[in-house]
Amino acid sequence: MSVGTVIKMVAGGPLIFCCIQSRANQICYRKRSYRLRHIVRISRMKVCIFGAGAVGGYLLGRMGNAGAATLSVVARGAQKEAIEMNGLRLETPTETIIARPDFITDRPSDLPEQDVTFVALKAMGQPAAADALCHLTGQNGYAVFAANGIPWWWKVGSHKPESLPLLDPDAALWNRLTPERALGCVVYSANEVIAPGVVRHLGNNRWVLGEPNGHVSTRLKNVVQLLLESGVNAEASTRLHEEIWIKLLRNASVNSLCALTRLPIDGLADDPELLAQAEAIVDDIVAVAQGQGYDISEHRIAAFEQLRRGGAEASTPPVRGLRPSMLQDVSANRPLEVEAVLGQVQALAREAKVPCPAIDAVLPVLRGLNRSLLRD
Repeated sequence: MSVGTVIKMVAGGPLIFCCIQSRANQICYRKRSYRLRHIVRISRMKVCIFGAGAVGGYLLGRMGNAGAATLSVVARGAQKEAIEMNGLRLETPTETIIARPDFITDRPSDLPEQDVTFVALKAMGQPAAADALCHLTGQNGYAVFAANGIPWWWKVGSHKPESLPLLDPDAALWNRLTPERALGCVVYSANEVIAPGVVRHLGNNRWVLGEPNGHVSTRLKNVVQLLLESGVNAEASTRLHEEIWIKLLRNASVNSLCALTRLPIDGLADDPELLAQAEAIVDDIVAVAQGQGYDISEHRIAAFEQLRRGGAEASTPPVRGLRPSMLQDVSANRPLEVEAVLGQVQALAREAKVPCPAIDAVLPVLRGLNRSLLRD
């Protein structure tokens, strides 16, 4: 390990960088005049994005554009071919970004061990990737799981830590990858793949990351800083379980009903009966969370208002035509995240002996729709 100082002249005076350099990474502290601002700057971390769909594609666009890491992507099919040929095109309301990863492959085993792997696979596709994730995380790396609903590592820190059969049927993630190599991530970011290699970002950009055990670790701080440097509004949370329940207020109601009706979110809001059904699911989520020890009742009204605004956050104008991820999947004949978004919630309700009548009514129909998609 070495320690050094770099002075860079810029407008407004010198920037003094005091650097602690090791073979693995570099941490810099920046001082302008006498005021110290700390940056945890990771020098060329090896980062893999596993899955380059809507969420993974957004990350690729932001991180590739920033150039803060050596970036590898695991993708397949037309998406992989388009990114190989033309890069990833990220279209936002204010700019268009073309990002090219350093490496792209459909064979994770071709890549070396990574410092951090962002898992942007849907929940039902994660167990099959357990061995690949073990390879990518190696001895010292870790994986950040960015998916909707209850995650496979949910029982970490509970009185009975165990895998969840609905989400990790053979306990491949729990036993082989292990929760110790996982971070969770709640994503508020509306994105859609509109053509191979093209992702449209429609709004919201908030990423809440946390350790399953609620601790604030060095790796958590490092990955949040990396995302911030890439233009992703990331934050660390010590209450990630609660954050997941809060996101489920939107996920469970909007995703399930939009998938079943094939209507965008404002289509639900325009129909009083559908809106009432969505609000009933919100009330079920509040009750189940309470039964599991999380009081999210203060977020109930905000969830209702977001439904009425077509999915827009309170600080932004109402939107029309917003298609949540399950509606995108139905339209593309892809399987749905039924168990993570609703099935495991019902299982937790049964565990806590909490009634959830709205979820009980919707879940069998959503499972039936998913079976029809799997047959196709």
